[in-house]
Formats: sequence, C-alpha cells, structure tokens
Amino acid sequence: MNAVTNMIHPDETSEENGEVLQLVSFQLGPEEYAIDILGVQEIIRLVEITHVPNAPHFVEGVLNLRGKVIPIINFRTRLGLPSVEPTKDTRIIVVEVAHLILGFIVDSVEEVMRLPADMIEPPPSSGQGAAENYHKGVGRIEGRLLILLNLELLFGIEAVC
Repeated sequence: MNAVTNMIHPDETSEENGEVLQLVSFQLGPEEYAIDILGVQEIIRLVEITHVPNAPHFVEGVLNLRGKVIPIINFRTRLGLPSVEPTKDTRIIVVEVAHLILGFIVDSVEEVMRLPADMIEPPPSSGQGAAENYHKGVGRIEGRLLILLNLELLFGIEAVC
C-alpha cells in the first residue's frame, strides 16, 4: 500500500452528485491521517536536517530544498505522539500553509485518493478542545477511518513561530 500513486476510485454516482476531495494520506503510528492535496508541493525522503537552537520543541530544524531554506516539523511531536526512529518509509511532506513553505515528517505516505464529501463526518468532540480543533473531520473509506487535518490551524504562522 505504500505507493503514493495508488488511487481509490469511489462510486461514480457519488462523484457526480457532490464534492470530491483529493487527499494525500499518511501514517503516524497506527493512525492514518489525510490532508488536501492542493497544499502539497512535494514528498521527499528523509534527508539530513540542520538543527536550529531555541526553536519550538516540534521544529526539527531546517533544510535547503533547491535553494530555499524551509523549516521541518516533527509531526509526531506536534501532535503529542511519542518519538520513534526513522525508517526507510519515513517521508517529509512539503506544504504551503498561510504563505509559508514548510515540511513535516511522517512515518510513511500511503496514497493519493479521492474521497466524496458525503463520506466525511464532523470531528468527534472529546470535550478537551485542543487537538480536535485541528481536525476537519473523519473520512470513512473501505472500512478504515481517516483523520482529516486542517493544516492552516495546525501550522499557521503563529503555531510555527
């Protein structure tokens, strides 16, 4: 399944009758997350990152990507998950958020998919606030749940600086 080029083609009638989101899904531990593909600039293998002193705890550092220095976020740390050692599947997803280009480290990128909007439910409320503010919703597809993230809230300029 670790192929970014895999496509899921939902029922044609649901595509014709409503909005369809194009998403990139990725793993962080046992959970599968997804973001809108429109914000994704590229997906690269994990490379050496230059650490930056006094950066927020979730900023791994910076890297030079074709002449541009971009901040790299440890997505596990940002979401409050325990750290793990990188593997051959670890990737950096480079996105543009609030006119800021940054990368975030994920355990693996799973696939690019099309998901009808009617298969997305509002984020569940735990009563705790915080993390659920970053969720756009939960997608149901082929018996699995996908947590859709709002990168603008998660990685807005205020959050990264």
